[in-house]
Amino acid sequence: MQDFEGPLDLILFLLSKNKMEIQDISISQILDQYLAWLEARQKLDLEVASEFIAMASHLMFIKTRMLLSIEDEEAQSEMDALIQSLEERKRNENYVRIKTLATRLGPMSEFGRNIITRNPEPMERGKIYEYDHEKSDLVLAMAEIRSRAERALPPPRTAFQNIVQHEPYPVESKAREILQRLKEQGITRFRLLFRGNRSRSEVVATFLAVLELCRARVLHLAGSETDCTVRQEGELPDELHF
Repeated sequence: MQDFEGPLDLILFLLSKNKMEIQDISISQILDQYLAWLEARQKLDLEVASEFIAMASHLMFIKTRMLLSIEDEEAQSEMDALIQSLEERKRNENYVRIKTLATRLGPMSEFGRNIITRNPEPMERGKIYEYDHEKSDLVLAMAEIRSRAERALPPPRTAFQNIVQHEPYPVESKAREILQRLKEQGITRFRLLFRGNRSRSEVVATFLAVLELCRARVLHLAGSETDCTVRQEGELPDELHF
């Protein structure tokens, strides 16, 4: 069981436990938990316990008035006073925490305040190279620099042959292919137009061809997103450009 300095501290703890804001306090829920805590504390000092019991009766009074009347000015006034007391108590707790933390950080800020350090002195660079290296080490270092430069060159064109080896699928060819399929099979489903596509370029060409044919009123789409049918309602105009 946790000890609290007063009933307001207990209410603030219950609000934090239930993740409630002070303005959104639920009297019924807080009162039930408040009474449960009070019942569990049977060995409280009488002077301290009297404060908690008085607050419990005050909360019960507010809850009763709010249950009996929806618009009770007295209950609302008591509720506003409780909220104001909780907010003031919370501000005081935050002030005490800040003051305690400032007391702890005070000596830390003074550490090093009275310590004087010497500024770095400028160094004069001489014209004589002071280090000594073997000739073989210099040759190996130069070879390493050249090998790094060679590795930084762009890869040859042959490295891209397996990546870019298919030309984009022509949209016009796909459009004529779709119309030929509709003439042979009649009405078909939209998803079946993509059956047999062998590349991403062909899938894109199929989709663009359907859009252009719909815009030219050659195709007609009907149905829903999951079940869409396609039928031909006109001929391909000669002036249509893809």
